[in-house]
Amino acid sequence: MSGALPRGAATGEPPPAAGQGLSLQPPRSALARSGEAAARMAAERKAQPSGIWGMALFLCAETMLFVGVIGSYFYLDFRVKQWPPAGVKLPETLDPSVLTAVLVLTSVPMALAARRARAGRPRATFGLIALAAFVQCGYLAFQLHQFVAEAHTLHPQASAYASAYFTLLGLHHAHVLLGILFDLGLLFWLRTGLSDYRITGVRAVALYWHVINVIAVAVLITEISPSL
Repeated sequence: MSGALPRGAATGEPPPAAGQGLSLQPPRSALARSGEAAARMAAERKAQPSGIWGMALFLCAETMLFVGVIGSYFYLDFRVKQWPPAGVKLPETLDPSVLTAVLVLTSVPMALAARRARAGRPRATFGLIALAAFVQCGYLAFQLHQFVAEAHTLHPQASAYASAYFTLLGLHHAHVLLGILFDLGLLFWLRTGLSDYRITGVRAVALYWHVINVIAVAVLITEISPSL
């Protein structure tokens, strides 16, 4: 009587050793692997360094400050019959628009600087931040020149319009100056290379400029609104 042949006897293959049975689990699909990779990336995005969270909270507070100032400007506008008051010329639109566009464009080198920093390229990071800081300094110098010239003809205490106008622009210029100081601090630190701490600093300052440039657009619209 013929008995059952052991597995592999018909093909000449040796039987599996004890404890080495075939795995019953199918191989992971590409979809499962891509899902795991997406989950890891999402976890990395949530686990941001403390410096990024600190800058984000600071920018939330500053954004609310600008919301209050801009809201006060339009509240005063709606309360009076003529805005600006009689004898005050309407604000220019071309120069502030061009200057704001130039400032907003500095978000591009700052974003690239953050990417180069994460890639471990200190020279490229330094050069991009230096380029952005140079343009931002030119913007601030031109704006401050106009700001001082306007203060000689339109006194801040002369009317509610003048007070709101100079408060809004002065606050914005102060934040641009603060951002330039951040840039200069990064350039000083990057002279000796990159570190995790400095990479976080570059990313935080880039985030600062992105938000400030969005606020700059809101300030521009508010500033030139009487001429629109």
